[in-house]
Amino acid sequence: MSRFLAIPVLLFLALLPAQAEGLSITGPDVRIVNNDIYVSFTFVPDDKTVREIQDGLDKEFRMYADLFRVWQGWSDEFVTGKFSARTLKSDPIKKEYVMSSFDGQTIVEKRFRSFESMMGAALSVRDLRLANIRELAPGQYFVRITVESKTRKLPPIIGRLLIFVQDNEFRIKKDSPLLQIEGIR
Repeated sequence: MSRFLAIPVLLFLALLPAQAEGLSITGPDVRIVNNDIYVSFTFVPDDKTVREIQDGLDKEFRMYADLFRVWQGWSDEFVTGKFSARTLKSDPIKKEYVMSSFDGQTIVEKRFRSFESMMGAALSVRDLRLANIRELAPGQYFVRITVESKTRKLPPIIGRLLIFVQDNEFRIKKDSPLLQIEGIR
């Protein structure tokens, strides 16, 4: 009986996406200043990802900061969110380090003198304005940070046609503590 059970279990485990070990998100730190909700966080990649970037492999990280309202007995309600795609390029021979940032409207390209300064600037988000609490209904809210990296091995159409083929190198999420928003008088 155990032999017949082992084959489906091994097949199931082989099809599961690989866990992102060593990857983490520091924060999110959420604060309210002048009725605006600000979030700060830092993405910490694993050693393999850092080595790949140092060796000259371009990497794109997509970062999402989303505000959700908590509902008891229902799934949480998406309220608003911000998106940023950051592409890191490193030329180890020329010692050139370039970060491109795209927020959905604007592309900004920055050059750095050191690899460490590029990584620090590219993977940290400070005081990102999410929403004004005057526009929110009273209730409990939280901020979810999601960071993902698309794999470059497969053409994008493959992931759309064959849904069981994973097109993310990794995807990690982290939620903030709950925020209590009271009605503005």
